[in-house]
Amino acid sequence: MADSIFVLASASPARKKILENAGITPIVRVSYFDEDAIQVSDPTSLVLTLAQCKAKAVLPKVSQELSGQNALVMGCDSIMYLNGLVYGKPETKEVAIATWQKMRGNYCELYTGHCLIDIQNQRTVMRHGVTKVYFSDATDAEIESYVNSGEPLCCAGCFTLEKLGGLLIEKIEGCHTNVLGLSLPILRQMLKELGYSIQFSANGTIIR
Repeated sequence: MADSIFVLASASPARKKILENAGITPIVRVSYFDEDAIQVSDPTSLVLTLAQCKAKAVLPKVSQELSGQNALVMGCDSIMYLNGLVYGKPETKEVAIATWQKMRGNYCELYTGHCLIDIQNQRTVMRHGVTKVYFSDATDAEIESYVNSGEPLCCAGCFTLEKLGGLLIEKIEGCHTNVLGLSLPILRQMLKELGYSIQFSANGTIIR
């Protein structure tokens, strides 16, 4: 089997970095899918539906660009589930501050949906991961300062684990890359289910 081309249907720098750190250099094709078009309250159904919609949105263009080649397309979506409510990216600083006031001293469940499409064999696998994130009892001043940095406005759930927001997190239970937007253990399981294997080399990771 020829080496596979990996396509990431996401504009997320964090997801791209996760793959690159694991030796996979993806081709990035942003889906531009309207997430507001999906109105689902169940967190599992929501992230899986959005992940699939994002992957399918780039499929026609990718299929044309990589015609005849062995390509895999990955779509992902993440949300925070807190006190029975779904939270995505905050629209304003005021929303981010209000959300953080609910988050401090509390914990959430970070859901990430994954959809992997094998173009050549016309097969699709979907999985989701859930990680518990426990937050520090941040002060009003810390919350306002963090929100004013601009970082929370770009993230599902108003926080990052790997950047500034990491200082406001007490601990996590579960896969840490799932919190960053793409679970490597889940990706490995999905590749295996589609019949692919991974091989490591000095030049990176090969999927075949």
